[in-house]
Amino acid sequence: MSRAVIRDSLSISIAVGTYGAAFGVASVAAGLSLLQTCALSLLLFSGASQFAVAGVLGAGGSAVSAIMASALLALRNGFYGARMAPLLQVRGVKRLLASQITIDESTAIALAHEQSSKEDARKGFWLTGGGIYLFWNLATLLGALGANALGDPAQWGLDATIPAAFLGLLWPRLTNTRARLVAIGSVALALILTPLLSPGIPIIACVLIPIIAGWRVRS
Repeated sequence: MSRAVIRDSLSISIAVGTYGAAFGVASVAAGLSLLQTCALSLLLFSGASQFAVAGVLGAGGSAVSAIMASALLALRNGFYGARMAPLLQVRGVKRLLASQITIDESTAIALAHEQSSKEDARKGFWLTGGGIYLFWNLATLLGALGANALGDPAQWGLDATIPAAFLGLLWPRLTNTRARLVAIGSVALALILTPLLSPGIPIIACVLIPIIAGWRVRS
């Protein structure tokens, strides 16, 4: 395994995993118990979907509404799985483990190192996904236990870790004008839709930009 894979995987794992504390705080504040909060991180393990569940239930929404919001945000993980399956080539129990840690960051690290070698891509996927799973669940527990003492997660700067991690992954890949225009268009669309739609939906809507860009290139 190359040093670059280890460096990228560990840095993302620690940075993103730490944000689990913010979920622990938010979940307890929304009225979920310590057990329910930890179960969401252990079983669901999808930050946006977990925050959606806590947000809907905290606002007085029904369990059905919470599940629907969570499922909508988790749709992207299915596309990640379709992309990662031919690269990982796993079966049986290992396939189940891979599906559990197929998230934004593990997919991004794997694809970022795919050009180097498929072996580096696979190791980056497992190290990143496993690392985030470990740190996220530990941080969730600590955040839930210390929810009252921590107060607002934004005061600790935890709300900036995931955007910063994604920016670090995205920036080196903007190597041509088309990629930069897609990134700028996605940011603009998200900013326009944020005041109009529920949290999380503007980000999902941004998938339209690369689809349109790819369609124009092929046509």
